[in-house]
Parts: sequence; C-alpha cells; structure tokens
Amino acid sequence: MLKILLPVDGSDACNKAIAHFIQLLNWYKEIPEIHLLNVQFPLPGDISTFISQANIKQYHQDEGMKDLKSACDLLDQAGIAYQYHVVVGEVAKMIVQFATEKQCDQIVLGPRGLGTVQGMLLGSVASKLIHLSPIPVLLVK
Repeated sequence: MLKILLPVDGSDACNKAIAHFIQLLNWYKEIPEIHLLNVQFPLPGDISTFISQANIKQYHQDEGMKDLKSACDLLDQAGIAYQYHVVVGEVAKMIVQFATEKQCDQIVLGPRGLGTVQGMLLGSVASKLIHLSPIPVLLVK
C-alpha cells in the first residue's frame, strides 16, 4: 500500500489542496495510507526556564491540532482514513525527516500556505521540499 504524507498548516491554500487531493484519489489503484503532518515552530529563546517541558509539549500539540482540524474534517467527510502527527522544528527539514522515517512514497502539498511574506510570495516550503526531498513531491492547487 502506498503511503502519502500531507503536510498541513491550517491555511486556506492547504485546505484547498487537500480537497483537490481527495478528488485525485481515484488515480490510485487503492486508497493510500494517508499521514497528516503539522510542523510547529520551536518557541524562541530559553522559554523552558519559565515553562515546563510538559506545558510546552502540550502547547505545540494544541496548536498543531488547531491547524489539523480543517484537514481532518475534509478527510472525515470524504470517509477517508488517516493518521495525524504533530512535530516541532524547521518545516521543510521535519517534513523530509518524517516522510523518510515513515517510508512515505509521496509528499503532497499546496504550493503556498502560512508563513512569512517572503514564504507566501516564493512558496519557500514547497521550494525547499523539492530540493531536499528524496521522495517525490506533488504540488496541488
């Protein structure tokens, strides 16, 4: 069975890409194993001096779940099974690392999502993924 990784950032562009991907599922002989991944940015500075690691981990999990909610709703409405994951780190690097560890066959994402103004203009995560990933990347709008 194919494994597909769908990075999710909670943006409208991401949700449109997932909705479009759902329509493309008939391209596959069988429904692939789908993994949703949200990457949270590490908190700046030495915040762990003031806040416990457990609270920081819970914060990242809560924020990740907020970003994943729309994507989960779309897949639930379509009756498609999936697994979801929240990790912390640099976005493109963590996507490639996760996809490699899970032995995904493909990474599917929208070309633009949330991020800095530069990232929105250049599609920096998509661009970095295309360059870093040994796994095929499919961009959908």
